[in-house]
Amino acid sequence: MRQDIVTLVRNRLYKEAITLYTTNHSSSLPPTIFTFPPLLKACSKLKLPSQGKTIHTHIIKSGFLLHIYVSTALTHMYMNFGFLNEASKVFDEMPHWTLASLNATISGFSENGCWKEAFLVFRHVQTGLFRPNSVTLASVLSACGSIVEHGLQVHCLAIKLGVEKDAYVGTSLVTMYSNCKEIGLAAEVFGEMGCKSVVSYNAFLSGLVQNNIPRAALRVFKEIAREKLNEKPNFVTLLSVISACTSLLDVKIGMQVHVFVLRREMMFDTEIGTALVDMYSKCGRWQLAYNVFKGLYGTRNLITWNCIIAGMMSNGQNELAVNLFEQLEYEGLKADYATWNSMINGFSQLSMGFEAVNFFLKMQLAGLLPSLKCITSLLTACSVMSALNTGKEIHGHVIRNVMNNDEFMVTALIDMYMKCGYSYVARRIFDQFARKPSDPAFWNAMICGYGRNGEFKSAIEIFDMMNENEIEPNTVTFTAVLSMCSHTGQINKGSQIFKMMRKCYFMNPKAEQFGCMIDMLGRSGKLNEARSLINEMPEPPASVYSSLLGSCVLHLNAEIGEEIAMKLSELEPDNPMPFVLLSNIYASLGNWKDSERTRQIIDNRGLSKLSGFSSVGCS
Repeated sequence: MRQDIVTLVRNRLYKEAITLYTTNHSSSLPPTIFTFPPLLKACSKLKLPSQGKTIHTHIIKSGFLLHIYVSTALTHMYMNFGFLNEASKVFDEMPHWTLASLNATISGFSENGCWKEAFLVFRHVQTGLFRPNSVTLASVLSACGSIVEHGLQVHCLAIKLGVEKDAYVGTSLVTMYSNCKEIGLAAEVFGEMGCKSVVSYNAFLSGLVQNNIPRAALRVFKEIAREKLNEKPNFVTLLSVISACTSLLDVKIGMQVHVFVLRREMMFDTEIGTALVDMYSKCGRWQLAYNVFKGLYGTRNLITWNCIIAGMMSNGQNELAVNLFEQLEYEGLKADYATWNSMINGFSQLSMGFEAVNFFLKMQLAGLLPSLKCITSLLTACSVMSALNTGKEIHGHVIRNVMNNDEFMVTALIDMYMKCGYSYVARRIFDQFARKPSDPAFWNAMICGYGRNGEFKSAIEIFDMMNENEIEPNTVTFTAVLSMCSHTGQINKGSQIFKMMRKCYFMNPKAEQFGCMIDMLGRSGKLNEARSLINEMPEPPASVYSSLLGSCVLHLNAEIGEEIAMKLSELEPDNPMPFVLLSNIYASLGNWKDSERTRQIIDNRGLSKLSGFSSVGCS
């Protein structure tokens, strides 16, 4: 019986092995210590914990529980099922430990995320008479998580034992350093590995992609093609490479990888097919994504469907996305949170608010709650449509589901009410926080909202409150406040805020902030100061010159107006408007000679001003 069960398990015929054992057990054929370990492995592979517990009972009755070979296999099975208490109990009751039993326990704790417990067992290896092997070190390295100090200690131990270049240990070191964001150390270990395998290449590729170095990942993939490895790149390799192409939005290399997949006859692997759908969608090639999706017929899972639906929505193919959504049930699948959220977010981003709200209502009828991200995008859609009543309904949903303390949610609610013109409701939401969030976006929603509704005094009040609460403003904050100072003529306040930006927050003003200041100074007639501010800019855009030229027209300053018009014509040589405005300044001053001269420049340069026109609607 022993030999038959071992052979069946070795050939991955797990069900047959368990059936044979059950038949022989009913016939009262006595097992041996070699009967149970392969059976326990079969239970793990088939994910049959109840069957495993039954065999555990037979082990106790047979008197083999205290045999180290059997108890180690039993510990390993319980660890695979995540039954940590049962695994620990079996481990603790072993009459003595071997390196194999210690390795199984360390590995089990690591795989279940119990890193502290894995290190406690590892101490038994260090303090006992055992010499750790590559399996021990690889297992404990996976228990380091993101704590690089622990990993460095294990790395030092590997060097002392002379196994740091072992393929198994080296691969684990690469993975550990990648997880700890120490990709430089991972690259160093990888480079020093003597015999690299596809598994070690996969670990390094995954680490590069994980640490946002996709271009390097593609170079490593090319290196794999040059190396004469015993194994060919597998689906793990290709998933990392496709992910790198997605990050780079490099559809050209992505298509080459696709061809590689076809040649290897791996096209019908669900994970690879789904990754290709995602890559093509994010690269804007939705037709190719859809073709890959259709080619996966019969192997598609819900993740694949979610991927294609999200991809179609992000590429503006909302009608096709709706059709796909309706086809889900025909493949025996049911839309989950991700599916509904993709539809709602997609419609919101396409400014199709009514459709987004419609799917939101359908989602509720299906008994599912939308995610925070989904609701915030719905509120954005309500803002665009000024759909106050729908926004209020969503606000009610937020309160009922106790989401009204989330910063992002509250910011979206404030923005929605402000854009619908209900600033007093937005202020009520803002005031409900005794301790205001430190995210400047929360404050910006109030400041920009007040500005949009013409309540400039209240906007400045919020900005001052922001400073009192020691919340650091960002560029959006300064642009909004400076713009309001410009429109209300508060030159002193605006100048003070502009100086504060530089001196207190050490922020270099961008074109937007410079533009606000130049507009403010120009409106108030301080044209020389505005011109000096332009000269401080490294590369002034045409917009700031246009703003100052408009102020020159307002205040009839021909001297600065001509200077600015000439500079603006250098940036936009095909634009006749600078000369038209300058000519108007001269005409308003009664200087007809210079007005005609300026008009002549337009004719000499072959520029033409678009004629004005009127339209009359008839019904």
